[in-house]
Amino acid sequence: MTKAIKLLTALPPPQRERLMSLAREVSFPEDARIFEAGGTADRFWVIRSGAVSLDQRVTSLQRVTVASLGAGDLLGWSWLFPPYQWDFGAEAFSPVRAYEFEAAAVLRLCEEEPALGMSLVRHVAEILAHRLEMTRGKLMEQYGQHRRSVL
Repeated sequence: MTKAIKLLTALPPPQRERLMSLAREVSFPEDARIFEAGGTADRFWVIRSGAVSLDQRVTSLQRVTVASLGAGDLLGWSWLFPPYQWDFGAEAFSPVRAYEFEAAAVLRLCEEEPALGMSLVRHVAEILAHRLEMTRGKLMEQYGQHRRSVL
């Protein structure tokens, strides 16, 4: 199983400093919708404090939480891949402070500094692999409980 990594601590210090030069501090109040599935993914965040839930709309009235994120976690990866639309929704579970990065500026920096770009993409891929494994485990656990109760 992959281990959880934190994007900013995974980057070598010089690359982290270059990326952080593009950051701006933002905050979201508890229960704020940060983004909706299908919306334009033109930025991402690294959570400084608080908690965010990622959710998937199941019906017009129901959302299911698929992950909970906290301090140091990357929020948003859809800015990196076409069609640049959010795959999930995100909501502040508590007051949240975060670093916000505009995707266009980060992508320009990655083109100017290919080593930083490769490192950033590699670490985002590691984060996604870990989250996929965690989600798969939760689904298997839930499915196994459901099957036992049906039998």
